[in-house]
Amino acid sequence: MTEQRAPAREAPPGRVTAPRGELRALAAIQSALAERPGMLGSARGLSYFGEHSLGWLAVSALGALLQPHRWRAWLLVGAGAFTAHAAAVVIKRVVRRERPRHPAVAVHVGTPSRLSFPSAHATSTTAAALLLMRATGSRLPALLVPPMALSRMLLGVHYPSDVAVGVGVGATVAAAAVRLDGRL
Repeated sequence: MTEQRAPAREAPPGRVTAPRGELRALAAIQSALAERPGMLGSARGLSYFGEHSLGWLAVSALGALLQPHRWRAWLLVGAGAFTAHAAAVVIKRVVRRERPRHPAVAVHVGTPSRLSFPSAHATSTTAAALLLMRATGSRLPALLVPPMALSRMLLGVHYPSDVAVGVGVGATVAAAAVRLDGRL
């Protein structure tokens, strides 16, 4: 696949931009990892899986079907991931930070919008992972978050702060989902 390099430009008035250090960090991540075999393909696969939290909804439904005695915990995974995704979309529309567009950053995947902050993939994956920990009784699902977060930067579609805030929003949504579930 050919990489796309977006032209450098100033952000329109009213748009939030990322600090310059984030562009350097993004370029460094791409420089260190993009040429390693399998990295971009894996990152694209994660991107497609996480699009609109659809992969997490499928995992949730499958878990509920395979473990009917734990259906509620599994459906909470999907509900939490979807709610986290929706929260990220709302925040994006308020903040309106555009995705990275700089000659030093290659874009390796298409996106449904130009808005960047926070990463909805990082948000929904974090919520799903934390709720999967609860559904499975294992800490292993926490290992799902770093690869998804890194993939968003490797693909050139998010700044580090987009991903960090996405993780925070996802954790907040997961905690709220657990509290709400305890009250029902």
